[in-house]
Amino acid sequence: MCGIFSVHYLKGEPKPNRERIYKLAKRLRHRGPDSYKIDKFEHSENEQTFMVHKRLAIVAPGESGEQPLYTDGGKQTCFIANGEIYNHQKLRETFNIEHPNKSDCQVIGHVYEKFGALEFSKHLDGMFATVIEDRKTGRLIASRDHMGKIPMYMAKGKDGSFWFASEMKCLHDDPGVESYQLFPPGHVWVKEKNETEGTMTRWYDERWITDVDYIPEKRADLSELREIVVKAVKDRLMSDVPYAVLLSGGLDSSLITSIAVRNRATAKNTYGSTEKVHSFSIGIKGAPDLKAARKVADSLGTIHHEIYFTPEEALDALPDVVWHLETFEQVRASVPMYLLSRAIKSMGFKMVLSGEGADELFGGYLYFHKAPSPEEFHKECARKTSRLHQWDVARANKMTMAWGVEARTPLLSKAVVDYAMNMSPLDKMIDVKKLDQDGKKYLEKYILRKAFDTPEDPYLPAEVLWRQKEQFSDGVGYDWVDGLKAHAEEKVSDEEFSKRAERFPLSPPTTKEYYLLRSIFEEHFVTGFENGQDAYKTVPFGKSIACSTPEAVAWDPEWEKSVGDISGRAVGVHDSSDGFDLGKDSAVSASSSSSSSSSSSSSSGSGSSSNATTSSARATSSTVTTTTVAALNNKKIAAASRKARHSRRLPGGGGIRRGSTKAIGFISQVRLATNSSSVFCAFA
Repeated sequence: MCGIFSVHYLKGEPKPNRERIYKLAKRLRHRGPDSYKIDKFEHSENEQTFMVHKRLAIVAPGESGEQPLYTDGGKQTCFIANGEIYNHQKLRETFNIEHPNKSDCQVIGHVYEKFGALEFSKHLDGMFATVIEDRKTGRLIASRDHMGKIPMYMAKGKDGSFWFASEMKCLHDDPGVESYQLFPPGHVWVKEKNETEGTMTRWYDERWITDVDYIPEKRADLSELREIVVKAVKDRLMSDVPYAVLLSGGLDSSLITSIAVRNRATAKNTYGSTEKVHSFSIGIKGAPDLKAARKVADSLGTIHHEIYFTPEEALDALPDVVWHLETFEQVRASVPMYLLSRAIKSMGFKMVLSGEGADELFGGYLYFHKAPSPEEFHKECARKTSRLHQWDVARANKMTMAWGVEARTPLLSKAVVDYAMNMSPLDKMIDVKKLDQDGKKYLEKYILRKAFDTPEDPYLPAEVLWRQKEQFSDGVGYDWVDGLKAHAEEKVSDEEFSKRAERFPLSPPTTKEYYLLRSIFEEHFVTGFENGQDAYKTVPFGKSIACSTPEAVAWDPEWEKSVGDISGRAVGVHDSSDGFDLGKDSAVSASSSSSSSSSSSSSSGSGSSSNATTSSARATSSTVTTTTVAALNNKKIAAASRKARHSRRLPGGGGIRRGSTKAIGFISQVRLATNSSSVFCAFA
């Protein structure tokens, strides 16, 4: 995972243009702290191309994996890419690709040369945003993966130049940019030589996403679904550096952790295959996710770490979070993920597994209980999944990459997405009053739960496998959501809110919370900028309840009264009893030297855990350490953290300073930078 930024056919003198591009590219250094390189190509005396790559080295660290990349020594096909290509070894073997650069992204250029601009993306299994300049033909190509797991924005310059960037902050305030927009997922953009404009074409053209009236009829096969999900997780263990899984205790993150534990020893090209898995959770003390995650960790025998934060610490991070997130949506869930990512990076980890996607693919949100028909259920799944690039996927990528940590989402692999979205909605419908032949309720994501309900060799404890959906922003602790609302009440006066339509004429906010977040967003990206309104074009608008699409609000007339409440509890179907006993919670104190030392020795001396879900492994409880966000007063770690951040204060002022230590979660004694156990991190 990295940061990319390129400007093509930029007019002007080379030296000042290079300085200008370099300055803008510095805004991406959090995405690529390991190395920086730039390719400058002069089309003529007064026209250049600059292709910049900020690298986070995960596969082939060292010079062998650096970008920009070329398919030959003449550098006639130059390309940059942000992402991971999990089938790169197979592509090298199948198409006899021989190149000294061992980066997984090296295959992109070769596959392009073999299949052409419109077809090459279909052969890539992974997540990516890539820009290719074919200097032999004069063709310029940009492409983004099927779900938009990797962010990319594009812009048109006033001088006719074309701009591409991993994040909007490289484009929003440059005076040479005429307009900018979000690059759509599953599309490829091609500009031929001498053309003044390019053409955008959908390359990911599965029927579920191109035909709004398509209702699949194929019934699910449980073993087939299980095999596809297991393979997706196993493939994403590819790494040459310590990696991990964030464990919220929900179904999706728990399954990913379990599969990773089972398959780590046999996965190809994975770091630390004989070491024990570490799991992480975050929340306010007493939060549902913390006790659920501890239950899962105990059953899997992981070394488990809990990060505690307070509402005040979360509020301190708001300006930073909106700056990195580049939207005012998903902030409730983004803040805890941001704090946790900072803690993980402080300990030297670069990659995490994350559980996004299943709620959209299988109808896991609580409002799906009210779906009026199987047809409507499927259409809502299609809407939610096709828009993920503006919601959970963007959150997962940008909050982890704010600290130079790569998030991988196995449940959004092409194989899993295609299988789930071509499955009959009859297999996804929710009916908690009905029991299957084994006495299980038809809960949210029933078919996924059932696929992993293998009593003879259980992946998870039954109370976890059949636990009701808990949205991450709810699960980390209700005090956080209540604290954010109270903060907004304090910051936004009744008079200001009454005039919200004047301040925000485009879709005025319905709550003071959204008024506050919109204000922060505008300070960063809108107010005072020539193209400020373009920032709004990258953000989704419309009615929503409990994370629904605007179309689904019509399912229940009562929902109109609660429009704007994104909590899953707004739809009145949540079961407050989760069946978990905190047990020893009161006995586990905040990170002490003794517990930290225990954790450290456990991590350095751990053995193979490839079958940690067998009965013998389940009998061994997890090692649990806890810490608070405020605990990061360690000067060494604070200094390391500052390197991952900009040194200047955020635009608009307020909030924490880039590089400060105020809003950081940290486990002080788990040293994993070298010869260390990996960490696994997955949210859901």
